[in-house]
Parts: sequence; C-alpha cells; structure tokens
Amino acid sequence: MASRPGTKFRFWILALLFFCGYGAIGYRLVELHAFKSPELVDELEQTRFRVLREMPRRGDIYDINGEILATSHIFLEVGVDRHEIKQSDWAKIPAIAKSLDLPVSKVQEAFGMVNGRMPDNLKSISPRWVRLKRRVEPRSFEGLAQMGIRCVTSTKSYEREYPQEGLAAHVLGFVRKDGQAAMGVEREFNYYLSGEEGWTETEIGAGRREMAQFRRRQVASTDGFNVVLTLDSYVQDVVEKELAEIAKKYKPQAATIIVSDPYTGEMLGLGNYPSFNPNTYSESDDNSRKNRALTDILEPGSTFKIVAAAAALEERVVTVDTEIDCSEAYAVMPDGYRVSLPGDDHAMGVLTVAQVISKSSNRGAAHLGFKLGDENFYDWVERFGFGEYSGFGLGVESRGILNPPDKWDRLTLSRMTMGHSIAATPIQIHMATSTLANGGVLMTPRVVAAITNYDGDVVAEFGPLPRRKVFSRDTARTVTQLLEEAASVRGTARKAVVEGYRVAGKTGTTQKIVGGRYSQKEHVGSFTGFFPANNPQVVITVIVDRANVYNSQGYRMTGYGGTVAAPSFSNIAKKLIPHYAISPSTSVDGFANLQSSTLHNGSN
Repeated sequence: MASRPGTKFRFWILALLFFCGYGAIGYRLVELHAFKSPELVDELEQTRFRVLREMPRRGDIYDINGEILATSHIFLEVGVDRHEIKQSDWAKIPAIAKSLDLPVSKVQEAFGMVNGRMPDNLKSISPRWVRLKRRVEPRSFEGLAQMGIRCVTSTKSYEREYPQEGLAAHVLGFVRKDGQAAMGVEREFNYYLSGEEGWTETEIGAGRREMAQFRRRQVASTDGFNVVLTLDSYVQDVVEKELAEIAKKYKPQAATIIVSDPYTGEMLGLGNYPSFNPNTYSESDDNSRKNRALTDILEPGSTFKIVAAAAALEERVVTVDTEIDCSEAYAVMPDGYRVSLPGDDHAMGVLTVAQVISKSSNRGAAHLGFKLGDENFYDWVERFGFGEYSGFGLGVESRGILNPPDKWDRLTLSRMTMGHSIAATPIQIHMATSTLANGGVLMTPRVVAAITNYDGDVVAEFGPLPRRKVFSRDTARTVTQLLEEAASVRGTARKAVVEGYRVAGKTGTTQKIVGGRYSQKEHVGSFTGFFPANNPQVVITVIVDRANVYNSQGYRMTGYGGTVAAPSFSNIAKKLIPHYAISPSTSVDGFANLQSSTLHNGSN
C-alpha cells in the first residue's frame, strides 16, 4: 500500500527538525569545549575561589608617659546565613538570643520566622544573610561557636576607642565608622597607624564557608605602628579643666590654651573651647571640631608689642632707658606727613622703652615702629614666624594675614606695632613668645615624639626642629625682664602673678571686626608668657574670644586680657609647679635688678 504524500512530507520535516536540533546542540558543545573553555574555567574558578580580606589592627596613640589616648577594640559582627539553617537550629534560637543579649523575637525574625512559623522553603528566603548584632565581644561569641550552629557566622572588625573621652580631641582627631581617619593625628599619621591589609585566596564551599585545605595563597596582615605624642595627659587635663572654667564664667564664643616646652617646641597641652568627644563625633558640629589654635586668626593686640620691642632693641635704635613722648596725638614723618597715633587708655606722657612695654602704651609702640621703618619692621615680623605656616603638621592651618609694605597705608606701621593691621593664629603668637623664652630661636611646634612598632621598638623619632635664629640671647634676656614688669603687681597682667616665681608675659586686648568695623562691644582678650622668667620651663598662652564680662551693676564690660586670660595663666602655672618640680625663682623681682649698662645688645 503506497504511503500518502502528506505522511512522507511530515517525516522529512520532523527529520529536519531533529537534525537542526542535534546540530545546534553539537555546535554549542564544540563552541563551549573548543572555544570558550578557558573563559568558562575562569568563571568557575572565580565562583569557587575568593580573596578574603584580613583587616589589620590600627596602632594606638599614647601620651608622652605611656597613657593610651586612642586604641582599637576587636568586635565581631554576627549574622545568620538563612540558606544554611538546619531543622535542629530552630530549637537553639533561645540560646542564641541569650548569648547575644537579644530578644528571642529578633532572632526568630532573622531566621525568617513569620508570626512564630517557620518558612516552607529556606533556600528561597531573601536576603540570604541577615545581621544579628554589629558589636559582639569575642568572649560572648565563644559560647555560640561551641554550640556548632553553622548558620550563625561572624566577621572580625576593629572599632576605634578613645579611653580618655574628649581629652586632646583636637589633636587626636577621630576615625569614622567606615574606617576613614578624619583630622588630627589620626589623619596626618594614618600611614603609620593604619597598617597593611592581609588577604587569603581560598576555595569557598557550601554556605560561603572557606575550605581551608584548598587555600592557594595567603598574606598575613600587618598591624599598624603606634604614635607617641609629646602631650602630657596631666597637663592636657589641667588645660581642658581651665577652659571649662573659662566657659562657665565668661560664656565666650571660643577659647584656646597652649602649653609647651620653649626649648624643643614640644606641645605639653593644647585645648580649645568648644570641643567634642571623638567617641561620639557624629553628635558634634564643625564648629566644635575646629582646632582653633591652628585655624582661627585674630589681631594679636598688645601681645604683639613684644615684636616691636625685641626688634628695636636688637637693631640698637633704642635702649630700655630711651625716652618716648607718648602725649602727642600725631607724629611727624621725615617727609613732613603727620601720622595720627593710636590712643592709650589714659594720658601717659614721657615713657622709657621699659615703661612702654610695662604700661602697654600704643603710642610708644608706634614710635618704636617709626624708628625701624616699614620694610625693616616687616622683615622682623616675618622672622618671628608671622605670615607663614608654623609647621605644626596637623592638617588645616592658617598662616594669618601679613600684607607686604607696598600694600600698607600711612597708618599701617603705627597700628601694626600695637597688634592691629595683622592677623595671626594662636600657635603663631605662642611660638613667638617661645622665641623669647629660649633665647632667640624660633622653633617648629611639635606634637609627635616617636613612632613605635607593635613590640614597642622605636621606628622613628622626631627631635627639636629650629626654624631660625631671630635675635640675640641678650635681647631675649632684656625683653624678658621688661615683660616681668608687665606681669608683676605693677603691670597690666598682675593677675598672672605666681607667688615665689618670676613670670614674664604680656596681655592683649583687641576689638573684633564686625561688619567691616571695629566693634565697641566684642573683644578678644589674651595673655602669653612663660615662667620662671630667669629659667623658663613652660610657655603658656591663653586666648578668650568674646568673653561676657559684667560689673556688679550688671553692665557689660570689656573682656581685657588681664581680666579673662591672665588668671588662667596663673592657675595653670600653679598646677604645673609640683608636676614638673619647678624650683622657685631666686630673685622674685627681676625688673628691679635691670641695669641699663647691661642692656646694649651683643652679637650672640
């Protein structure tokens, strides 16, 4: 019986389809094996093998006496791999909750339970991994590990801690939760502190667990180095407590206190108000995190008369006995131009150079500037470190404002000698004072003493770094004696007196510029000085911005440096005397022994 034409046609169509199908499969197999095999093998290797990172432990930060100021604490982040949950694990939920100090309901939720019921298909739960707790002490996790619950996993991490809370916050800086160092020593010395990350190339099995027997390569992490600061925690605590007293008494806009060794430039204490706690940095604002000692600029006021006096004495254009008429409101320049002089608090008449400093005469300081001239005085201001970075090395720093003489008008010189027409940072003012204390050398301020490794061995040391010789030792000695009178019961800084010790220093009070004009209500009061004057051991600078001072009738008064800053110098000095075993001065009144015959400067 002959087949029907339709049947034969369908047969060949079916055969053709089978042929095309098998041909496509064959082609695909050839393509995969012959052409894409290396690519597929690589893809499989990437799936099976992972590079696991091992974070290093960040180094610690110590004060000069070995007190820990910043450290890293090990924590575990614990979570649940839902695809690895076994039937027997459900009964262990209460034990897991107890070990982690969590509500049972939270653990049940992490395990995927809804209304107390287990899911039908564990493999379909999304997301696969759920965090149970972010910060778990390793000891707390040991009990869980002994239970043999494979679905509960942990990842080691380090969290930065500051055991002394807010102590030295502006120097230390902080480390963010994401591990990024922000400001201060934490950021500027991050290269040393951070260490080197380790890694392991290994095979990953079921449940994303490492199969250690199939490790390919492994590089261990290297812990970070430690940083040893020059700060003394005791001094730092004294500084910050004094700032707290200033804040409580005067409610200022801001305040800064700096304490250092005049010979090495080492910072012993440095604090600002307002401040913050690096443990809770997210609760603070940018204003409280500013290291005002480096960033804020102010007109130095009368503290700047130190520069004018030292320059004039070093240049030998005056002696301490040179008389200056401070009664005239104008001075006639060589070209006949009459310069309007700044006023004094009261009429002073004829003063010696020594009295110009002790009585803080603005007009007297202006005459010292006239004797030096614009260009010469500008050079001296630069030598003292104004208008340039101090070299502190902790990130953002202002170099202040010092315009060159070609930008000056006919009043600039007479105003700059009294600390106007120039802006400086607290650290610049402080280091200029240190130059007097150490005999005429401008030092670089330092806050880091050494770098040590995890075994405590010193990797690097940072010694004193002189910037330049500014003036002779004789000039330093002479100006110091002038400043002793200013910081005596007869001077403007009588509240800086420390009984039994010779103190040298200078007050400053300057009007703040508000809306482009000098304010009659807002002032910056300051005091910078050192003691003992005959053998300087410590330099202390106190700056109080916009102190609220009221008289007994409730009227607001000017926050003079002698009122709001000088007492803090005395308070701090008295607490440092027993700490550093500073001997009393042999002669309390150095100014009384000043002899004009010894005031002519030498060349050393």
